[in-house]
Amino acid sequence: MASTTSTPTSGGGGPRPWRTALLTLRDESVASPSPSALLALLRRLLLSPASPSLVASAAVLSPHEVGSDVVFLAEKAATVPPCAGADDVLRGVCHLIHDVMCKTNTEIDSSGWLALLKFLHELLKCSVEGARVKGLSDRTAALNTLSECMQILRFSRKDFGRSSSLTENSHVLRVLILIISCLQAELNMTDKSNGPGTSSYIPGSTSNKNSNTWDMKISAFSMVEDILCKIASTISEDLWRSVVEVLRKVMDFVTARNLIIESSIMSRFYTSFLRCLHLVLSEPKGSLSGHVAGFVANLQMFLVYGLRSSLPSAIPPKENKTEFKSRTSERGRYKPPHLRKKDGRGNDSVDDRSSDSESSRYDLGSSDSDLSDTDGHAKNGDHFRSSKARLTAILCIQDICRADPKSLTSLWPLLLPENDVLQQRKYRATLMTCLIFDPITKVRVEAASTIAAMLEGQALVLTQVAEYKESSKPGSFTTLSCSLGQILMQLHTGVMYLIQRETQATLLAALFRVLIFLISATPYARMPKELLPNVITAMCSRLLDRQSNKNEHYALMVNVLSCLEAAFAKAPPSSDVFGVLIDGCAGPSHTQQKSSVVAVLLHCIEGEMHFSIRCGALQASHLPLCLKMALWHLLLSSVLRSVVHNYPSCANIIWEEVRDIVLDLLQTESFEDQKCGANFRPPKEELSIKGRCLVAGMKVRTASLTCFAGMTSDVFFSLPVNKKDYVTSSSVHAALSDTVATVRSAACRAIGIVSCFSQILSSPSLPGEFIEAIEFNTRNSSTPVRITASWALANLCSSIRFRALELQADRSAGVLDKSTISLLVEIALRLTKDGEKVKSNAVRALGYLSRFIRFNHHSDAVDEPSTSDFCGDPVWLERMVQALMSCVTTGNVKVQWNVCHALSNLFMNDTLRLSDMPWASSVYSILLLLLRDSNNYKIRMHAAVALAVPVTRLDYGSSFPDVIQGLEHVLESFCSNNSSSSNFKHRDNLEKQLTFTALHLLGFVSPKDDQSLKDFLIKKSSFLEDWLKSLCSLFNSAEDQPLASETINDEDGFSPNVSQKVMLSSAVQSLLIVYTSGNQQTIAQRFEQLARSIA
Repeated sequence: MASTTSTPTSGGGGPRPWRTALLTLRDESVASPSPSALLALLRRLLLSPASPSLVASAAVLSPHEVGSDVVFLAEKAATVPPCAGADDVLRGVCHLIHDVMCKTNTEIDSSGWLALLKFLHELLKCSVEGARVKGLSDRTAALNTLSECMQILRFSRKDFGRSSSLTENSHVLRVLILIISCLQAELNMTDKSNGPGTSSYIPGSTSNKNSNTWDMKISAFSMVEDILCKIASTISEDLWRSVVEVLRKVMDFVTARNLIIESSIMSRFYTSFLRCLHLVLSEPKGSLSGHVAGFVANLQMFLVYGLRSSLPSAIPPKENKTEFKSRTSERGRYKPPHLRKKDGRGNDSVDDRSSDSESSRYDLGSSDSDLSDTDGHAKNGDHFRSSKARLTAILCIQDICRADPKSLTSLWPLLLPENDVLQQRKYRATLMTCLIFDPITKVRVEAASTIAAMLEGQALVLTQVAEYKESSKPGSFTTLSCSLGQILMQLHTGVMYLIQRETQATLLAALFRVLIFLISATPYARMPKELLPNVITAMCSRLLDRQSNKNEHYALMVNVLSCLEAAFAKAPPSSDVFGVLIDGCAGPSHTQQKSSVVAVLLHCIEGEMHFSIRCGALQASHLPLCLKMALWHLLLSSVLRSVVHNYPSCANIIWEEVRDIVLDLLQTESFEDQKCGANFRPPKEELSIKGRCLVAGMKVRTASLTCFAGMTSDVFFSLPVNKKDYVTSSSVHAALSDTVATVRSAACRAIGIVSCFSQILSSPSLPGEFIEAIEFNTRNSSTPVRITASWALANLCSSIRFRALELQADRSAGVLDKSTISLLVEIALRLTKDGEKVKSNAVRALGYLSRFIRFNHHSDAVDEPSTSDFCGDPVWLERMVQALMSCVTTGNVKVQWNVCHALSNLFMNDTLRLSDMPWASSVYSILLLLLRDSNNYKIRMHAAVALAVPVTRLDYGSSFPDVIQGLEHVLESFCSNNSSSSNFKHRDNLEKQLTFTALHLLGFVSPKDDQSLKDFLIKKSSFLEDWLKSLCSLFNSAEDQPLASETINDEDGFSPNVSQKVMLSSAVQSLLIVYTSGNQQTIAQRFEQLARSIA
């Protein structure tokens, strides 16, 4: 049929046959013939056996004319699929277009290629639908058509080049999906026709047709991979789902018999296929929950692909009946010289014989380039480049873990071992099998990264669920919690085994990353008690390992210290870890004391520091060492900080050593100055080196002061008085005397931390010293110094606030005098005119001060001597409110949030009569504006908190109607507003706080309110009724409990003691009274019914 149209003849008749056929088709198409008439026209004009050679005729035409005619032909052919018999016609047209494009030059623009792709799409849809009912000859013709379609796609890719658009790539991808579906349907029918005793889908096992099918699938997946590399992040969700579906079907097919073929052609197929899967999974456009189990089970089979010592038993090896090896058989497949065996034995190994016999058995060839790369694959036994398939399979698992970690949790036993982690598994491999036994470093590193991703994504689940129990009888049921506990135990065993023996730097870094996530995710309280102590002991032993060179040594030590920091910071504290910490510290012998964990850590700090000084940090060759010392001490400081955080009792044990070391570090700069101030002047290059080394010394001093900033209250007050004085005096001295800005900033941070401990106010001199250091540094020219100084100021004011509130119960307690409070107010007011970060802390300080200063001199407690110190000048109040209003209009998001926080504190000052304050209405207006218009949900939430602070109707004064109306408008529009992703997590809290504030205010409405407010409530009665009904149904279905704690800041002392139902009932009763007094009987009846449902 179509074959006669594509064979050029010697005569050819010039361009006339082609033009006649196409012009006739164009003329007949003007009348818009029906699909059946158009089908007959195509048969008669183009596909008739008597037609002259159209290909030869088209060859003499211009490329533009031929391209235009081909596009027109494709457009018309694409409209005939609904007709019976259209399949053969479409194939014939495809055959003609293919031959024309192969034998002639065609010029087709982007829109023309889209028309061609639409035609191929319709053709392939017919092929997919009719594939199951066709005979063998028709299936062979269909395969030829698929080959021609792929060749046309290659032409399109060549014309599109790199400038192809998303639309063009998406159309090509849809066509390729259909091609793969057709090829898969062909393999399915071949597999069924061969019966259950034959692995018919193994290439070459039946005929060359199977081999061609697999070659076509490899080519198709290679093209899919190229397209996905360009558009994977931008394709539509529907197209993404189509790709996932076809990849799932192909994967289910190739793994259906639990048989993965190890050969050159199949290795290339698996690699190309898995790369496509990786590209799709790495950019998920929808849920993978329906595919996770299938993908993971299938991907697990590739974890040891190419590493089995022999072929699976389902494939019997080819028999060799000759008793001698001829030169030809001994040579086998060609290998380049650099990959041949050094001993001259040729291909006598088991692996080589297997690969050669398999290649000859299946009659499959592979490019020499597959084995000629110099990355060491063949040297490691990676004969079929199978490591690429293993590597990509692991990447796919990692993609699934990141895309849908929850669905992967129940499948952990498939991917991670529950026992015998150090035993090699050939058939039921896990990621730990790859990590421990795979010969390719890249594969091992990615296996470690995947395990780390799994631990990172499920850390919360593991800490809540996992528990370790001794395994029962083999094959017995194991709960998921016990299974996860056994997996964590095996991970500890395998990772620690590798860390103690591995030397490859990249792999070691990946292993330490796994260990950090493993420590964070493991619930050690439900694991064997010796597990975490063993990890700590093993890490400390690595600290003393100096067998590697200096660069590798410091890289290793950084990772070890990071793991130790995570281990010591693990909560809850463990008595076994504490036992390891103090073990040997008070031992009878000096040797025992030196071997303790604490002694090892302190020895590392002191030993490494002295080592750097002995080596001469001013020499150019040792400059990197000096800089590494700074990082070294930073990490060791973090480890010690974690130790004293979780185990405060260790503070006394290590205090003397830490004090001496800190003194040495703080004197580093003076040591260098003395050395350079000798009778000789160093060369200019050494002076430059000195400057850089002093930078390192500055970092060390900063780290030393940062250690003080890491102390908790328990740690600080567990120290003796002289040691507490040393901490505070060192911080104050550095803040006042050090010339380096970063050191002064660290000192201010330490002061800010200690200021949080309200007990320090009992000291007669310490608060004054802190205030002096803070005030001095708020005038520093360095912005970071002023930021930390203002932060310390806010923390100190918070402690003073707590202390002042305690005076209400304990009149004998003392606090700062009035002059000191005045100084704090002046500092905070001055800082509100600074930069945004400084301003934010200053506003916070003003809020804390406004909470306890008594602005009303005629209050009942004014004569109390213990409280007279808190009496403030009314001018302060005016200036503070004015500063807050200025900050809310000019500050950034954080400043506005802190202004709302400060106003909440101001409203809670019981010496203020808000209704008498001239600024009250402006403040309420500002809060309503923030609540209504701010894009930040946290600002809106805290504005709502501030509006709910006044405890009586009188406190709202004349602003009460405006507050009620503004809040109702916010509630009404809240559900219709779309929030950004950054605000979504705060939406529930904002809704809860709006509910609380609205109920609080509605409980105050009464018939005595302004008529405008009552009219408004009548107008909004329907909305209020629906909203209150929804709250009623919600509260009836839940327990009667106070509002969620996250919506109210308990730190500010504002936490209502009423339940939601009580507030709801009060609001409904108040509205009912308003509607009843206004003669709104219908509305009143509905609210009366609502009130009865709440009671």
